[in-house]
Amino acid sequence: MSDSGGNLPPNTSIIIPRLVCRDPASEIDFCVQAFEAVELNRRPGPDGSVAHALLQIGPEMIMIEAEGPTLPSRAPTTDGTSPVVIFVYVPDVDKTVERATAHGAKVLVPLQNQFWGDRIAWLMDPAGHVWTVATRIEETTAQQRTDRWNNILAQKQAK
Repeated sequence: MSDSGGNLPPNTSIIIPRLVCRDPASEIDFCVQAFEAVELNRRPGPDGSVAHALLQIGPEMIMIEAEGPTLPSRAPTTDGTSPVVIFVYVPDVDKTVERATAHGAKVLVPLQNQFWGDRIAWLMDPAGHVWTVATRIEETTAQQRTDRWNNILAQKQAK
């Protein structure tokens, strides 16, 4: 018998966020519609509702979990104060924000270009999870990022 301890299952992300939800089926639908996620599996709970699902967004995985009395984690409130923010790069952030809001997401921080070369927005999905969605729009050097950040700080201090 060989010991394969420490090996990842094939095609698995090394970090897999787990989103706890009151309505996992709706969260799955949201991720599929907004982020073009692919559902890899879905498991029912004792009552037949979704207990767990594994999705893939681009090359990475995310788990969707139902709240349960034996689990310590709970779904977030829908006030945008989630302490966890999922950052995901997408091919077209503008289209992603459009799809997400069409499927119930609320924009917390509007689309804007950032000094480091990304265009981003912050969204809260209908379940209360917060996402930063981004598309790289410009390749920048470490020096450009430092100079731009220092300019932003200087402008804030001048006010």
